[in-house]
Amino acid sequence: MARRGKKKGRPVSGWLVFDKPVGMGSTEAVSKIKWLFKADKAGHAGTLDPLASGMLPIALGEATKTVPYVMDGAKIYRFTIAWGEARSTDDLEGHVTATSDRRPSEADIRALLPDYTGLIMQVPPQFSAVKIAGERAYDIAREGEIVDIPAREVEIGRLDLLDCPDENSAVFEIECGKGTYVRSLARDMGRDLGCHGHIAVLRRVEVDPFVADDLVTLEALEAAAAEARPQGEPGEDGRIVDTRPDKERFAALDALVVDTGAALDCLPEVAVSDDAAQRIRLGNPVIIRGRDAPVEASEAYATARGRLVAIGAVEAGMFKPKRVFTGR
Repeated sequence: MARRGKKKGRPVSGWLVFDKPVGMGSTEAVSKIKWLFKADKAGHAGTLDPLASGMLPIALGEATKTVPYVMDGAKIYRFTIAWGEARSTDDLEGHVTATSDRRPSEADIRALLPDYTGLIMQVPPQFSAVKIAGERAYDIAREGEIVDIPAREVEIGRLDLLDCPDENSAVFEIECGKGTYVRSLARDMGRDLGCHGHIAVLRRVEVDPFVADDLVTLEALEAAAAEARPQGEPGEDGRIVDTRPDKERFAALDALVVDTGAALDCLPEVAVSDDAAQRIRLGNPVIIRGRDAPVEASEAYATARGRLVAIGAVEAGMFKPKRVFTGR
């Protein structure tokens, strides 16, 4: 007997800018959203710790081809550092490893901020996804071993002190580049201030190019998903067969999705005709025309009637596709 192929999901494509709640892991969030949308493919653009909340951009379908561009985008976090304790995970999840009775003044904190702005060297937390000799650092740390993680360069565009609600904590906002660990920042600032510190609250506010208005909460998702549940009378086997077309059934959910091309705002856009789009989708280069068309670009994206066609390069006035999109 021939094996039945695994049922594929819907060919939905775009970005769901999820407002991840505290306690939910990034992988769990992707699985939840993939299931709600009945999507054939999904992935996230940058892990967000379970104890953190906020923006977790999740790519559906063909949007997974644009994940690297969102991963490279600047990120904004708002966070609270609790002074007086160092923790094994550099946040509330870990056990206390050191304590101090000293507390920094607001002036001490502000004087330290320039040291954590610009290009700095940072050692990721012991409990992190960084690979050491092929193993994740957190797997080694969970076995009780001290992980020797080399420092790496990260870029911090700005670090602002927002509030000092009491002597035991301070609230900050940071704009930073790819690979920055806010937990490491809390650890290192506590060390430099001589009082120890760890993350008590962490929220990712933005991931370029997405903004707060793009955020979709779990409650909004579940409300929209309720409209996609099968409707009608159950058959003899007790199952309900929904005869509505998917476009109608999933309309409320699909309305929450941001267009795939939004992830490519950092690249020049090349508008092409329908005929040229067809040639590009077959992998063929095309001559681009127009007063504003780039003559040379290491990366650009082509659109036809506002729909994403491909990512490629422009060489001598010709667009050469590297990754094509079906436009579904």
